[in-house]
Amino acid sequence: MTRQETCDALTAGGIAYELTEHAAVFNMQELENVRLPYPDRDAKNLFVRDDKKQRYYLITVRGDKRVDLKAFRERFGTRKLSFASPEELMEIMRLIPGAVTPLGLLNDGERKVTLYLDAAFLDGLIGVHPNDNTATVWLKAEDLVRLIRAHGNQVITADI
Repeated sequence: MTRQETCDALTAGGIAYELTEHAAVFNMQELENVRLPYPDRDAKNLFVRDDKKQRYYLITVRGDKRVDLKAFRERFGTRKLSFASPEELMEIMRLIPGAVTPLGLLNDGERKVTLYLDAAFLDGLIGVHPNDNTATVWLKAEDLVRLIRAHGNQVITADI
């Protein structure tokens, strides 16, 4: 899905959102140079896979959080985790590095990816890319969860 198709899907789903356009950002450090209306609600997204390349996970946390993959694996009972390759990212979610977003799961036709969403977002807004890294979409986290579940991907909310 393009940015416009993603926004159209949000509108069709009755999901209210706000769009902030900005220069392309490829990591959280670059995002520090972008003026955002809700900087404490922006998401960091890690696309990882198990060591057998059988299970894929998108871990979404607030931008200022760090994720310890070993601790994550132990807590959630996964196999050893590592970052998925750019090729896997493109094949599964049709995204490039730097544009990773939960909205990319709408491109996951096989529903291979499980979303782990930090419960810290559930009290309000979350800011995620609309399938490209030149904008941020602000929407209620509960609406994002509903949309991804309706698409058929598993969503787990937890303190991460």
